[in-house]
Amino acid sequence: MSFPDARDFWNQRFAREDYLFGTAPNCFLASQRYRLVPGMHALSVADGEGRNSVWLAEQGLEVTAVEFSPAAVEKAKRLAEERAVAPRFHVADVFAWEWPRGGFDIVAAIFIQFVAPGEREALFAKMMQALKPGGHLLLQGYTPKQLEYRTGGPPHVENLYTEALLRQAFADFEIVELREHEDELAEGDGHCGRSALIDLVARRPLAGDTER
Repeated sequence: MSFPDARDFWNQRFAREDYLFGTAPNCFLASQRYRLVPGMHALSVADGEGRNSVWLAEQGLEVTAVEFSPAAVEKAKRLAEERAVAPRFHVADVFAWEWPRGGFDIVAAIFIQFVAPGEREALFAKMMQALKPGGHLLLQGYTPKQLEYRTGGPPHVENLYTEALLRQAFADFEIVELREHEDELAEGDGHCGRSALIDLVARRPLAGDTER
């Protein structure tokens, strides 16, 4: 199930002085810092208020961020200015945006579960095609158990992820890391409390790699 009137929904959620999900990077994304090399090109999908794109830029990466809420992007630009970095922000629907093919070393997709099952395959395909050979997808989301906690994420089980779902979706990639776990999140008011999470690190194979 998709959110009705999604742009209005998110604009209203982001229409506050403080940051709904805080200004610190997502913990899973930050844990992958050792994979990042200054000068790499990174894409932050559905970037929200900029906490992840700004952090990636602070690591010396060339960052592109896509987010369809103008209210969120205005706050992201403000955060970037405060941190003296300059990600390239695009206000666009992820399905309407013209995705560069093979343009990124890193694609970060953090809590993008607004996407309904019928659209998920198309979005995942765009993310995979956007990576350079050898590039990494860094994805975190919620599992169905999150419906018991209700500390963030969509209230629709069909929007949530399982290991089997992600393993099948990224079957053509090397699955570097895939795990379900629980943790306490403190990402602003939006993600706060005990949470049922799933982390994925997947690598686009090089041309000479064995098919997986």
